[in-house]
Order: sequence, then C-alpha cells, then structure tokens
Amino acid sequence: MQAQGEPGGDGEEIGTRRFRAKREAILAAAADAINEQSAKGMTFADVARRVGLNTTSVTYYFKRKEDLAAAAFEHTLDYLLIMLDTAMEAPTPEARVERYLALNMARLARVRRGEERQIAGLSDLRAMDEPVRGRLMASWREVFRRARGLWGPVHGRAQTDLNGARAHVLMENTFWLPVWLPRYEPDQLGRVEARVMEVFRHGLAIPGARWAPDPVDLPRDPAEGRDAFLLAATRLINELGYRGASVQRIASALNVTKGSFYHHLDAKDDLVIACYRRSFDTISAAQRLADEQGGTQWERLSAMFATLLGVQFSELGPLLRTTALSGLPMAERATMVDRSNRIARRFAGTISDGIAEGTLRAVDPLVASQLVMAFLNAAFDMRKWAWSMPTERAIALYASTLAFGMFDDRVIDG
Repeated sequence: MQAQGEPGGDGEEIGTRRFRAKREAILAAAADAINEQSAKGMTFADVARRVGLNTTSVTYYFKRKEDLAAAAFEHTLDYLLIMLDTAMEAPTPEARVERYLALNMARLARVRRGEERQIAGLSDLRAMDEPVRGRLMASWREVFRRARGLWGPVHGRAQTDLNGARAHVLMENTFWLPVWLPRYEPDQLGRVEARVMEVFRHGLAIPGARWAPDPVDLPRDPAEGRDAFLLAATRLINELGYRGASVQRIASALNVTKGSFYHHLDAKDDLVIACYRRSFDTISAAQRLADEQGGTQWERLSAMFATLLGVQFSELGPLLRTTALSGLPMAERATMVDRSNRIARRFAGTISDGIAEGTLRAVDPLVASQLVMAFLNAAFDMRKWAWSMPTERAIALYASTLAFGMFDDRVIDG
C-alpha cells in the first residue's frame, strides 16, 4: 500500500491537483488586481484576501510579487496564442478574424456568467524589470506575429506593413472589449459581436470612398515649463504604466530635480489628471475643428483620424493611454471615464450623421465609436512602425483598418 506522498500514490495526485487549483486561483486573483490597480500596484496582501489566504500562503506559490505578476502575464500570453492558433484553422483571413473575435466574445460571456475569471491586461509588460521584461516582450512579439499571420502569406513590404496595422487594431479592440461590453445585456452580446465584425469586414466609409484627408491644425503647446512636464509624463506613462513612470523618472527625463517637478504639480495623481485633460482637449479640438472645417461627414471623420494619428505618430505630442486610469483614485477615474465617454459619443454622432447623409456605411454608431476610441488610443504603440515610413503613408495604412475594413487593400493598390 502506497503512502499519501509516495510517487504514484493517490495522495500525491490529489495534492498535485490541489496545488494546481490553488495556484490557478491565485493567478486569477492576481489578474483581477492587475486589471484594477496595475502590476506595480498589486500587493500580496490584496491577492491573498481575494482567495481567502494569508500572505505567507501566497509566497509559498510565488516567492516575489514580480514572479506572480509575470506568471499572470504569461497566462494571458499563452491564452492569446491558443485563441490565435484556433482562429488560424479557419480557411480565409476574414473567417480567421471572425473566429478570433468570436473566441474573445465567448470568453467574456463566460466571465460574465462566472464560469471563468478575467485574464490580466498586458499594459504593464514594459514596466516589468529585466530579465523578466525581455522574456515577456519576446512572447508578446510572438503573439503579434501570429495575429498578423491571420491575413496569410504576404508579398512585399507594403502588405506586411498593412497587416501589422490590422493585427494591432484587432488585438487592441479585443483588449478594449471588457471596458464597454458591460453596458449591454447578456442576450445582446451576439448582436454586438456581429456589429463589431461588420466594421472589421467592411469599414466605415461607403464603397468607392477615397482616403484624401484634410487634417486640421491643432493649437500647439509650448514645449517648456508645465507643458514639457505633461509631454514627458505622457510618454513615460504610456511606455511604463502609471506606477512604472515614477516622479524621479519623469524628472530625470527632463533633467530637472524632483523639487522642480513639485513646483509645477502638487502630486503624481495631479500629473496624470493633467495629462488626461491635455489628451482629451486635443481629441476634442480635432473633433471641433474638423466640424468647423466642414465637408461631408466622411471628410470630417477622416480629418479627425488623420489629425489624431498624426499626433500619435509625432515625437512631440502623444495622447495618454487609458491604461493609466488603473492608477487613479476611483473618484478621479470616474471623472476621466466620463470625459472619455463624451468624446466617444461625439464620434458616434459624426458616424450617425454620416449614415443619414449617405457618406458612411449603416453601422451601429455606438459600437463603431468604441472601435474608434481603441484604434486611436492604441496608435501610440505603433510609433516605431510609423517612423519606418513617410508619416502620411503610416496614417493611411493605419486608418484604413477601420475606414475601409481589414480586408481592403485600396491604400496600397492605389
């Protein structure tokens, strides 16, 4: 008769199952904490509380907080690879994208029903310390490579560049889904999925529309004093997350002391709020000036896209990513979310008016506006991609993903 801990014994198998189950519960709790507070803000104590353990018990499974965060990110990356490999089994690019979207929607439906836990968002990957950061970023590059592969083999640099933009917009929109899907009843998720895929399939512009935007001239902030702080902070927070971009790092980027920082702003939360206001003001200005410029609603929307993508791809003026919201206190976070929603509603209004006018396709304006918000917000991460080509070409390729859909090559075919 075998002892409980003896190799091959039933006790060892039961113990292994319990160990795995507890580890998975800890990883799920860590994912929730990361999504709410960022990886840097997550604590062992909070994770332990979520799973009904004490802190010491959590350290039995993960020695350091960084190990736990890395394991949560690795779980997400592995999950994404499985979904992408499953999607690749479909016969055409359109069918693969449709399947990948369906897999994401099905996962979120299971999360809503309590059958599955949410996976950790990946916005803090770059804030991890080496060598973990290098390993995670290598895994993310593999995820991106497989996402780009959904469109199949490519012939030439132009097609590679376009498929890279498509993969980025697809992935970022699926990451954005948990933010706005809760506004819909569970029985409406199938309809939402169909409306999202409709935009992915055919885009926003009517057949035959041309990409010939007339960007507006935005008011320029002087790159000195307080505005320089906001610009430097926006870049660092986008790259390293709210908690990764410390006051010391921001001050060092400007070659000033921390004392100089506090001369301009009272606290780090004030800095993030100021960065958000600057970014939201920029988007609102682009919307307002495009409307004042006139033209069809398609011309106005394409002017907004070209202007704001120009900001995102510029070395001078990125917009603050919404991922920084997880670092703010709830009251301030709610205020920023409300401003973001107002901006999204204005995009929805432009799309709705374009549908009535006949210059934009008959899509769901509320759904389409959320796709637009994710597509603009995530463009910051494509700066290096954009800098490898003329700016106007980068803007045209990236904008085409939602303007004409993810399977239309007109921007490279001429």
